[in-house]
Amino acid sequence: MKVSFASPLTEVPRNKNDVLFNPESEGEGIIRWFGEQLGGMIRKAAEALPDTENIEEIRLRINQPVLFRTGTREYFCTSAGQTGTKNLAYIVKREDLLETLEKMTFSSVYAAEEELRQGFLTLPGGHRVGLSGETVVEHGKIRIMRHISALNIRLARQPEMIVPELLGLLINQKNTVCHTLLVSPPRAGKTTMLRFLVKNLSNGVPQLNLKGHTVGVVDERSEIAGMWQGIPSFDLGCRTDVLDRCPKAQGLIMLIRSMAPEVVAVDELGGREDAAALGEAVRCGVKILATVHAGSLDELQKRIHLRELLNRETFERVVVLSRANGPGTVEAVYDMASGVNLFNKLSVASRHSYNA
Repeated sequence: MKVSFASPLTEVPRNKNDVLFNPESEGEGIIRWFGEQLGGMIRKAAEALPDTENIEEIRLRINQPVLFRTGTREYFCTSAGQTGTKNLAYIVKREDLLETLEKMTFSSVYAAEEELRQGFLTLPGGHRVGLSGETVVEHGKIRIMRHISALNIRLARQPEMIVPELLGLLINQKNTVCHTLLVSPPRAGKTTMLRFLVKNLSNGVPQLNLKGHTVGVVDERSEIAGMWQGIPSFDLGCRTDVLDRCPKAQGLIMLIRSMAPEVVAVDELGGREDAAALGEAVRCGVKILATVHAGSLDELQKRIHLRELLNRETFERVVVLSRANGPGTVEAVYDMASGVNLFNKLSVASRHSYNA
């Protein structure tokens, strides 16, 4: 039996129009970032969908149709605001995209140059905007991105996950968290799972007799916390400190020296530097939570630096996720010392509780 954090392990929004389109806090709504005409169309089309609350992305590409994506479907937006076929869809004009980009950068593309160079913007509420266009490269490094031609607006939500038993599999006999690696393909819920773990470890979980831990988060791409002007958009718990837009390898050492965390969390491990920094954190006695893009343990083993971490048994638990039943479907929870899939050992009653 596979478990998904998508539905029903997601707190149901107030109504189908969702806080993203009718937010309690206007500053966190997504429609305000589009031009008046385009925003009106997108709102009308989105509210007409049968699964508005499941919209994950809104994609704008110059000379291409406006596209909504949920976990399982795609919808086109017509000039009347309805959803239809590609042939009937509204085609994004250059002016639409530039007006949207101007709003998202508060009329100062120059001030957002560093974010543009990294290929994304972060908006209030934790929404993220991926960009593509023409890059200008100097000395082997991207200096700036210009002639931006496409935006991928990824809508932020913070589901409440009802999975104490799963968290219990990541706790050791000393009642602290194991070094844990979350493995998943893109868009399969690894960052959402990481936030869930950080929040619960930070606050503590009385039903597991788990005390609150001081947690340090190195959020290189502003995805975990969704920081806006120094304040996290997502609730990461009362004992969590965030280092935003800092390279993971440098940030891990900085946090350990300055904030004395008991647990550190990072997203999307990369090459040798990240692996070395994790090893140093472990030697300092700090517990590790990390994620990586891969479809399976076998795929992970093909990446040399990560294979070395696995072979050294740096990680005590590896959680494999998929989209089989929606984002956050748990495929396995491996105890790396024994190779046993602990997830298979959950009782039938415990498994059913995931659907509470």
